[in-house]
Amino acid sequence: MYQIEIRENEAGQRLDKFLHKFMPLAPTAFFYKMLRKKNITLNGKKAEGREKLNVGDTISFYLSEETLKGFQKDDQVNDEYERAYHTLKGISVVYEDEHVLIMNKPAGILSQKAQASDLSLNEWILGYLLDHGKITKEQLSTFRPSVCNRLDRNTIGLVIGSKSLFGSQQINELISSRQIRKFYRMFVKGQVLKEETLEGYLIKNERTNTVQITKNKSDKNASYIKTRYYPIRQFRDRTLVEAELITGKTHQLRIHMASIGHPLLGDYKYGDRNWNNQYKQQYHIDSQLLYACRLETPKLEAPLSSFGERAIEAPVPEVFIKLMADS
Repeated sequence: MYQIEIRENEAGQRLDKFLHKFMPLAPTAFFYKMLRKKNITLNGKKAEGREKLNVGDTISFYLSEETLKGFQKDDQVNDEYERAYHTLKGISVVYEDEHVLIMNKPAGILSQKAQASDLSLNEWILGYLLDHGKITKEQLSTFRPSVCNRLDRNTIGLVIGSKSLFGSQQINELISSRQIRKFYRMFVKGQVLKEETLEGYLIKNERTNTVQITKNKSDKNASYIKTRYYPIRQFRDRTLVEAELITGKTHQLRIHMASIGHPLLGDYKYGDRNWNNQYKQQYHIDSQLLYACRLETPKLEAPLSSFGERAIEAPVPEVFIKLMADS
């Protein structure tokens, strides 16, 4: 017999979903057959699979070791997590509690894998938690901490990660209900003189990985977008702007600012190539200069109360400091 005691990271999910994570190679029919025959029990009793797991529950497997291992994947990915933690440079943790991890991501690092061979912030999180003894390899078989929001590869700044299943569920709900406010800073072309709110509908071209704005909300592929922006400081040919991303869609800030004649500095996809080239030559800027500078959270109940009512800020990137010194 093999037993598992449910910990906080496994609690809150259905028994059948937990079993799929624990033995990912087993077919669904196998689990229900074993539950019917009481070869898998919950707290010593027959279970159906729909039960919600609580901390302290015990799942017993009256299965051979050979059967258990046959339905589990060989965990060779831990080396990948360690490699990501030690090779992806410049990532720092700016906030951490029992359930949440906020990281400052430099440009050039993916939030999540685009291809199987990639190393991303997702793998870095797991390497960090394993290296610091905050999670064990065994715990990864039933829950894997991960990022909750994404930034483009070349966007700098704050990314939210979950350390627990509860944290993942709660943070994703806060993001989807727009209760976590997300602010970005960027240099844009020209003089921005007043605060404005932009709205529209965004259509993505998957083949070219580009987007365009339309006012036609009847288009079935169009997603509503909303951005609020305001100037921080004007310079000779550019303005430092802060924007609140009220909705979060692919390339939203880049296309919204370009659509009103204020493209982002360094944005070769939607911006002004000649203007970008001038700064590329002087400052070596070759991608959109954009950073997720601040997160603001609402008041939250325990156990997330320590994460509530916070304004979490990223350090100002070095290239922004240089550009602010050059009037």
